[in-house]
Amino acid sequence: MAVARLVSRSVFVSVVRESNSRERRVALTPDGVVKLRAAGHTVMSESGCGAAAGFGDELYRRAQASVVDRDTLLAAGGVVVGIDVVRSGVNDSHVLIGNADPLWRANETASLARTGAAVLSLELVPRITRAQTMDVLSSMASIAGYEAVLLAASELPRMLPMMMTAAGTIPATRTVVLGAGVAGLQAIATARRLGSVVEAYDVRPATAEQIESVGGRSIQLDLDTTGSEDTGGYAKAQDEDVNLRQQRLLTPYVAGADIVITTAAIPGMKSPELITAAMVEGMKPGSVIVDLAAERGGNCALTVADEIVHHHGIRIFGPTDLESRSAATASQLFSNNVVNLLKHLTDDGGEIRLDTEDEITAGTLVAHNGAVVHPRVLGALGSDPVPPPEDS
Repeated sequence: MAVARLVSRSVFVSVVRESNSRERRVALTPDGVVKLRAAGHTVMSESGCGAAAGFGDELYRRAQASVVDRDTLLAAGGVVVGIDVVRSGVNDSHVLIGNADPLWRANETASLARTGAAVLSLELVPRITRAQTMDVLSSMASIAGYEAVLLAASELPRMLPMMMTAAGTIPATRTVVLGAGVAGLQAIATARRLGSVVEAYDVRPATAEQIESVGGRSIQLDLDTTGSEDTGGYAKAQDEDVNLRQQRLLTPYVAGADIVITTAAIPGMKSPELITAAMVEGMKPGSVIVDLAAERGGNCALTVADEIVHHHGIRIFGPTDLESRSAATASQLFSNNVVNLLKHLTDDGGEIRLDTEDEITAGTLVAHNGAVVHPRVLGALGSDPVPPPEDS
């Protein structure tokens, strides 16, 4: 049950160092510190938080952030931002902002709620016009799509563009992109810039025009995909008959590709299987698959997250850290998203106001006062709101 106009107790904003060894991004850059200080916030940064992205502690000091250890940072309370939302050492004095992955990790989110901290999950920022500058999923997906093509190009034993040389003509490679959300569209555009011929498919019919606008050819399958898109613009799960027919119709396109990049994801659910083992076996030896959906099981039946699978001469990559491969750029975009969200939440007096009558706040807030409050997360839990913790 939502409670409106909830105000934080502190104007401290702190950024933590990520604990995942594969994560090189930082949630708030020195430039973001400058913008938040101009908005009236006091900013602290955990020592070393931006080092992997090229933002050393001295840059934070120049931006007038206090560089401290984590214990000091958390003891101050207030807003704590991270790429992955902080899950330990927090209490009801904290407002946590980051990727909580609450639909997939609903039980962990319920446990986090019991700490009393308010939690805003950036993956749930509504896809509405006035929230575009806060949309972390879109900004990070764009980088992932770009990096997926670079990975494929570096691993493919062929050059991508057509070239005419004295020794003969080299034909252009063929790239197939499955899924035409932000990541897929960026992958199409990047592969085209590198000279590949690109075809792309998405279950949502409305994406055909978008595919063609970035230089790809839209793959049209004889499928009834009515109702394939939810109100937020994401693809919805299809029934098994549609999935099987889709796989069969995609088989010749996959077989003819040198590079296949898959990006299909459904919020809070296992990734849909678009490429079977048999489809992989029909591909040309030396071809490459880059599966951006690896974290949720992958769009390819053979994908293993963060590993390279060799199968019948095909290499299948399942990277989960593509955004971190452009850590400085990704951090800048993520930081801008966070700053814009915090500006939206800041009232005229400089306080952080969590007003659940506001569509952006209500859509992003997953926990408050010891309870899970987001309807979709409650649905994932299959329960009523988590009760507040008992007084000790």
